[in-house]
Amino acid sequence: MYKINDNYLKLPGSYLFSTIGKKVRAYKEANPDKDVISLGIGDVTLPLAPVVISAMHEAVDEMSKAETFKGYAPDLGYEFLRQAIATHDYKARGVDIAIDEIFISDGAKSDSGNIGDIFSVDNKIAVCDPVYPVYVDTNAMAGRTGDYIREAGEWSNVIYMPCTAETNFAPELPNKEPDIIYLCFPNNPTGSTITKDELQKWVDYALKIGAVIIYDAAYEAYISEENVPHTIYECEGAKACAIELRSFSKNAGFTGTRLGFTVIPKELKSGEVTLNSLWARRHGTKFNGAPYIIQRAGAAIYTDEGKMQTAKQVAYYMNNAKIIRDSLKEAGYSVSGGVNAPYIWLKTPKNMTSWEFFDLLLEKANVVGTPGSGFGPSGEGYFRLTAFGSYENTLKALEKIKAL
Repeated sequence: MYKINDNYLKLPGSYLFSTIGKKVRAYKEANPDKDVISLGIGDVTLPLAPVVISAMHEAVDEMSKAETFKGYAPDLGYEFLRQAIATHDYKARGVDIAIDEIFISDGAKSDSGNIGDIFSVDNKIAVCDPVYPVYVDTNAMAGRTGDYIREAGEWSNVIYMPCTAETNFAPELPNKEPDIIYLCFPNNPTGSTITKDELQKWVDYALKIGAVIIYDAAYEAYISEENVPHTIYECEGAKACAIELRSFSKNAGFTGTRLGFTVIPKELKSGEVTLNSLWARRHGTKFNGAPYIIQRAGAAIYTDEGKMQTAKQVAYYMNNAKIIRDSLKEAGYSVSGGVNAPYIWLKTPKNMTSWEFFDLLLEKANVVGTPGSGFGPSGEGYFRLTAFGSYENTLKALEKIKAL
């Protein structure tokens, strides 16, 4: 008789955004006359940049000719894309990353879930609280998180690092020593950031205790303030303790096109074993590469034209973020985020739970957001709105919220 992975049975309900989707669909079916505006899931709405579309068309034409046809991609990804990443994302910021330390994938979500494959199930993880739920859920699936304590909304074997108003929604070094530390800056869901000096403290801490940092930099393109690091490798010693995850979804609108990459420096070792070699083995065995057409599209954003066009898209969303942030403040809400990230984190009014506020917004304003409790126990009493809607819908949504 076969057996299942019963760690899945410990998971509370469905994935956060699946739950939201079900609730919204049910509301729309019951109220077909209502125009529902989504500021919930972090999905982009602008079309792909013209330079990206042009690169895809050219790549499709290449696939139609025998002399330029491409089959399986190289294990790590095409060199033209990895070289562009090494040059523009790292060397331009004074960081030396070799192209064989860059692994092309179909997105940061996949990599953040799959990276656990190269670590023992005995490792203890530390996560910011609130946090992107994929980090915790995938470790739960692997059997690393212990038991789910429903009344507390947390796992027994996870070190939670509360990110509260008192800490400016940034984590503090944990009291218990973890083996794997998940950090995400600019942060999803709170939109918070930390300075380079503050990030250096985390690198120093990881080196001191022998931990590895998994650093999600999916939103680095939205950083507007000085002294906020765009990559953890700006910090001294980070190559010996950190893995960095990157995405093309938010900086270039590839949410439906799927492209990302992970950086694992060869200096990062467990004893004499490099994590780079372990991830290369996993990558080559379980992944057949992002499509050539999509990798060509990704490389196009590193051209001068591509940088200009994608920067305009980022500016469009950050203008939405400013509208949301300013409008909510005018309406009396306590608000953070929206400066270095496309997320606005607000305190729910009148001591409402985050799901009560979700229902209020959906039913009375026909606006969809994300309950903070879905990101962890410290997210209760908070709510996330995204700046990824259209400008017109953002204005409409804020008028409806202010009218509540």
